[in-house]
Amino acid sequence: MRAPPPRSPEARPDAPERHPGETSESPVTAMPWQDWRRATSARIALGRAGVAIPTDEALRFGWAHAMARDAIHTPLDLAALEAELHAAGHATLRAHSRASDRTTYLRRPDLGRQLDPAAAESLRAWAAQAGPTPDLCVVVGDGLSSLAVQRHTAPLLAALQPRLAPGTRLAPLVLVQQARVAVADEVGELLGARQCVILIGERPGLSSPDSLGLYLTHGPRRGRHDAERNCISNVRPEGLSYEQAAFKLAWLMQRALQLGQTGVALKDESDADAALDADAVRPALPPQSTA
Repeated sequence: MRAPPPRSPEARPDAPERHPGETSESPVTAMPWQDWRRATSARIALGRAGVAIPTDEALRFGWAHAMARDAIHTPLDLAALEAELHAAGHATLRAHSRASDRTTYLRRPDLGRQLDPAAAESLRAWAAQAGPTPDLCVVVGDGLSSLAVQRHTAPLLAALQPRLAPGTRLAPLVLVQQARVAVADEVGELLGARQCVILIGERPGLSSPDSLGLYLTHGPRRGRHDAERNCISNVRPEGLSYEQAAFKLAWLMQRALQLGQTGVALKDESDADAALDADAVRPALPPQSTA
């Protein structure tokens, strides 16, 4: 027995709006909350064609998945990033984790949390002749999205620089390849920094392959765990803007110095605190201290 033909959307008074260009003969059943798609990049209101999603949505899913895979596997263009940072006046140092390549990095997260012995010795030698210990060490790690690091590191640092307290002693930026978050603890410890923040590519999602994460640790040292640091995530133009992220990071750094710790003891109440007014920009410091 043949099934009766589907009712036309026009036959129902509560029929949802069609996709752009959809005709009354379209096999796609639109979702009644389709308009919400304009407010989010999340995969909602996809519609359906029978028991499956429409072909165009299946193709978009495949494209988003390919973008996420590329973000993970594409190597960071370290030379291009260094050139951009040097042009902005930042000094840099290179380092590498114990993960020798991308495959090892993905299979052995523990190796991405430790510095290669040669890199550790190089940082130790720099610290021995650098003079006064730095107040802040900024680490840049490729993480799980080199795309995020390539795109957002320089603009984020440009937004952060005028918010640093006057007289802040900065270590050179340390660029770590095959990095996990905890590798910054070892970097900060070797350089003797009071605080350390790592800018790292976050695990890509299907709508955000280039999300940058910031992790702040007070008194960095090997053995710190995640509850002892503060995270600011989804830093990108489509998420948390550079100015907003810089404001939150500067606020957390200031409070961490007062408390003497970061992590669960330090709550982000920057939105309710006027101590770092978003419109009151501090005098700019040189990008790097030569002390």
